[in-house]
Amino acid sequence: MIAVTGATGVLGRRVAERVAGAGAGTAVDLRLVVRDAGRARFLPGAEAVENPGGYRDRAGLTAALDGVHTLYLVSAAEAEDRVRQHLAAVAAAADAGVSRVVYTSFTGAADDAVFTLARHHAATEAAIAATGVRWTALRHAMYADFVPFFATVTDGRAVIAAPAGDGRAAFVSRDDLADVGAAVLLDDSGDLDGRALDVTGPAALSLAEAAAVLAEVTGRPAEYRQQTVEEAWATRRPSGHPDWEVEGWVSSYLAIAAGEMATVSDAVPRLAGHPARTLAEHLRAHPEDWAPLAG
Repeated sequence: MIAVTGATGVLGRRVAERVAGAGAGTAVDLRLVVRDAGRARFLPGAEAVENPGGYRDRAGLTAALDGVHTLYLVSAAEAEDRVRQHLAAVAAAADAGVSRVVYTSFTGAADDAVFTLARHHAATEAAIAATGVRWTALRHAMYADFVPFFATVTDGRAVIAAPAGDGRAAFVSRDDLADVGAAVLLDDSGDLDGRALDVTGPAALSLAEAAAVLAEVTGRPAEYRQQTVEEAWATRRPSGHPDWEVEGWVSSYLAIAAGEMATVSDAVPRLAGHPARTLAEHLRAHPEDWAPLAG
C-alpha cells in the first residue's frame, strides 16, 4: 500500500496519477490521504481516506495511514507552525507502523540554511530518520512555475526585483518532480534508503537569465532588478503578510545569492528516465503559470 498526502494539490495529484498509471500489471494499492474525499474523485480505483484535520491531527492521520507500507509525505503549506505540523505527521506515520517515508524536502536543507524554510525541512528530515523507518528525502529545487510569480508588471515590463545578486537556482518543473516521486515510491529495492537526493532542473540560472526566459516565452519585456535587503522588506511588507512569511520570501532570494540553490543534479534523468525540462520548456507546457504576464 502506497499513500500520498496532499493528493489533491499540484504536486501530490501529479504523483498519485503517475503511481496509479504505473499500476497496470503490477500490484499497486494506492491510498489518497485528503481533507475532502469529494475532491479526490479524479483518480478512479484509488482509495480516498479523509483526514480533515490535516497534519495537526496526529490521531486522525494515524488512522488514515493504517496498513500503509510507503508514505509520500508532501510538506505542509507554509505556516508559522509548519515544523510542528511535520513532526506530528512523522509521529503519526510511526504510530501507524508505516515502513517507509518519502518526504518532499528542499535543496540546501540544513539547520543553518540562509533560507528559513529550508531549516524546517532539515528538522523534518531529522525527525523522520529518528523514527527508525526507511526513508528517502527528495530535496526539490525551486519550482519553475514560481518564476512568473516573482515578477510584477511595471510600466509594461515584467520586473523581478529581489536581493539575489548574481546567484543561481536550478529551477525544476513539478512535472519532473512528480515523475521522480512516482519512480522512488515504486522502487522498494532499498537502494534509495537513508538518502537525501537533490532533484533539480538541468541548469542553474541567474534571475537575469530567468527574466530573459520569461520575456522569450511570454512576449512581454522582462528584467531583473537587484534590491537591497531593506528594499526587499519595504516592498513586501505592504502585502499584509506576517513577518515570518516575508522573511521566508526575502531569505529565499538571499539563499540564491549565497549559492544554496545552485546545485544541479542528475536525479531526473537517472530516476525518471528522461532529461529534466528546462525553465522555458516547462513554461511553454504550462501557459497558465504565466498568463497574467502575457504581452
